[in-house]
Amino acid sequence: MSDRYLEQRISIKFCVKLNKSASETHHLLKEAYGDEVMSRARVFDWHKRFKEGREDIRDDARSGRPVTHRTDENIKKVKDLVCSNRQLTVRMMAEELNLDKETVRLILKENLNMRKVSAKVISGILKGLHGRIFNEQ
Repeated sequence: MSDRYLEQRISIKFCVKLNKSASETHHLLKEAYGDEVMSRARVFDWHKRFKEGREDIRDDARSGRPVTHRTDENIKKVKDLVCSNRQLTVRMMAEELNLDKETVRLILKENLNMRKVSAKVISGILKGLHGRIFNEQ
């Protein structure tokens, strides 16, 4: 959550304590924050929460899949798959490993320092070796 929304939530909580309506609160926030104001729906939602007694200004914990898809195990699986066949596309690797395409792309780019060249994945290290070989000749 960005700091500007945290600040606005504090302001909403303050307006609730002053018995301002949700409409008045939204109007005051628009005056104070201009284009950076949170949406009317969000203001009304937070206003209602604080009016019902909520004290915490932070978001509730969300359920769902935790962000652990870039694990050491998945990084090793992607690396092994790339080493076995460098002509696989990101989509093909994602399907093979049952991972999201973006996860595979991030593992290749950020964890394995690899990038796509002409529809093939090639290691940055190999690229450097290739340049040195041809410069020596």
